[in-house]
Amino acid sequence: MHKILFELTQEYYLPSFLPIYKEMKNDPDFDVYFRVGPNQKRFLGIFLIKQKNRIEADLHKLGLKTTDSVTDFDAVICGTTLKNPQKYGDALLFNVDHGPGLKTLRYREFLKQKDFSYHVFIEGDYREEKFKKYGLDKIEKLYKVGLPKLDPFFNQEFDKEKLLREFKLNPSKKTVLYAPSYKPTSIFDVAKTIEQLIPEYNLIIKLHPYSWNGKYASHSQHKIFEKMAKRNQQIHLVDKTKHNMMPYLFVADTMISDGSSVINEFLALGRCGIIFDLDYSKLKHSDGQPLLENNTKDWLTKSFVHLSDPNDLVKAVKQAITPNPERKEHLAEDCNYIFSHTDGKSGKRVADTIKKVLEKNEK
Repeated sequence: MHKILFELTQEYYLPSFLPIYKEMKNDPDFDVYFRVGPNQKRFLGIFLIKQKNRIEADLHKLGLKTTDSVTDFDAVICGTTLKNPQKYGDALLFNVDHGPGLKTLRYREFLKQKDFSYHVFIEGDYREEKFKKYGLDKIEKLYKVGLPKLDPFFNQEFDKEKLLREFKLNPSKKTVLYAPSYKPTSIFDVAKTIEQLIPEYNLIIKLHPYSWNGKYASHSQHKIFEKMAKRNQQIHLVDKTKHNMMPYLFVADTMISDGSSVINEFLALGRCGIIFDLDYSKLKHSDGQPLLENNTKDWLTKSFVHLSDPNDLVKAVKQAITPNPERKEHLAEDCNYIFSHTDGKSGKRVADTIKKVLEKNEK
């Protein structure tokens, strides 16, 4: 039996792991555990409060087993590189990214651990090109499997009519989702005009978990929308405890974002989204490296609508909701470039690959 550990460093990695776990739990050759990180949030601007116990209790309700141990596992599955990979002993390391975004962070983290080799699951040609650009294909073992996180889109796990009722949205209106990143972010630009979308559209605002917890981003990122939702009850501001983006992407007719991975995830649905273009020249890490691998202005230029002036938001939404035939063709082309598979079986491909690698390693 293969003993598997999912390292849940952040709670919002869980939707990336669950399609893989679902395949493993029905296989008697796997014994699966989850290890939860501190998941801290800032309180009163000073104190960091751990969410670990609450998350473990939620996992137990789902029937998942948790542990604090890092030893005696055959494989460790992580949503980002492991902080101290040596502590897992002889376990093989498998990486499943939590989002197929444009940020350079994923490559930077792997390059910091050149002495360790991961088995890395990538979503398609785009990601393969970037790993080769950084020479990471010489260090890591790459497997092109699609994105397990998206499997529920293609397995009839969501019903749009039911989601509209659950979120108390008007079924006669089109639905717009705003899902910005916490860094870099378009929040303070888009917030100036986003209320103009009401009453013509249903409006969902789904913030990144870091926009809520105050550790990596200012609390002002969520407060601006809390005030907005309080004065305008037609706005559906997703509660900070809801981390799974998938149902909100699925119910949306179009979505607005910036440097977030949800841009690519929405593309997988074949729908046209809106990218708020950021000032690429100012988006740098402390060492001067660009924060984004691709300038948002150059990303999905023929398939998605691009926006730089918040005053053009209403116009952009109208354009995205009714894409012309040429744009629809580019949506399909870009989807095929980014995702090798959109068949709902990526989780199975990951589980099957892990099993084969472990069996080969045992021999």
